[in-house]
Amino acid sequence: MLKKKGCTRSSPGGSEDAVTAAIQEKYGAAARRVTAGASGPSSCCGSVAVETDPITRDLYDGSQAGQVPAEALQASLGCGNPTALADLAPGQVVLDLGSGGGIDVLLSARRVAPGGKAYGVDMTDEMLALARENQRKAGITNAEFLKGQIEAVPLSDASVDVVISNCVLNLSVNKPKAFAEAFRVLRPGGLFAVSDIVVRGEMPAEVRRSLELYLGCFAGALDERKFEELLSLAGFTDVSIVPTRVYSADVARPLLANAGLDPMLAEMLDGRFASAFVRARKPK
Repeated sequence: MLKKKGCTRSSPGGSEDAVTAAIQEKYGAAARRVTAGASGPSSCCGSVAVETDPITRDLYDGSQAGQVPAEALQASLGCGNPTALADLAPGQVVLDLGSGGGIDVLLSARRVAPGGKAYGVDMTDEMLALARENQRKAGITNAEFLKGQIEAVPLSDASVDVVISNCVLNLSVNKPKAFAEAFRVLRPGGLFAVSDIVVRGEMPAEVRRSLELYLGCFAGALDERKFEELLSLAGFTDVSIVPTRVYSADVARPLLANAGLDPMLAEMLDGRFASAFVRARKPK
């Protein structure tokens, strides 16, 4: 996980290293709260209970939630369910970019068994420790969590069939590199299937410059057209972006307030952000 500000490469209010450190601290703290049994943020974009968070609520159905430890669900800081988007089958190899507490890796590992494997890559030690403990509790043996950044994936070329991610690519300070890495590790014909926040119009400069909103997955989100452009430049084809939840001013208002910005800016963001399913293919 890393992050950016506008469309391709940049970061708000400091160097890329500073933004990376801030991301590690935020998500490390989230993992520590879950490990300690305390209530923590349930979304990359908010800090409310999973039952009421308009971004995270109802992403996983009861059968999926029952397949993983409660801590994996509590640490799911996502905005979608990429495992529902990807057509996974036994024998496949799956990679989750920014795997956090491991929920999507563990769900994927069950679907690709027997014979398949699911990898998770994350740069935060606390999240990796939590994910490995969740794997132990779930009794899943065909999963592996690796330390690394999504701009430098520690896997070989053409080694996976499906790349998934859940509200993490918006955190990259070098999105072209992250997309290039996803393309590199995919086998020919492989599927890119992620959930992320996308922008659907102009965004106030104050929002783009806010580190707090960058860490909260809004300020670094890509415009839909830019998302398509960067995936195409990386080599992907058959790109599709399907919004799943469009967010109102009411969702944006508390996020702006928490970031110390004028809540009145929320009216300018009404309908301009959405969770979306993004799919693309690496040509055969």
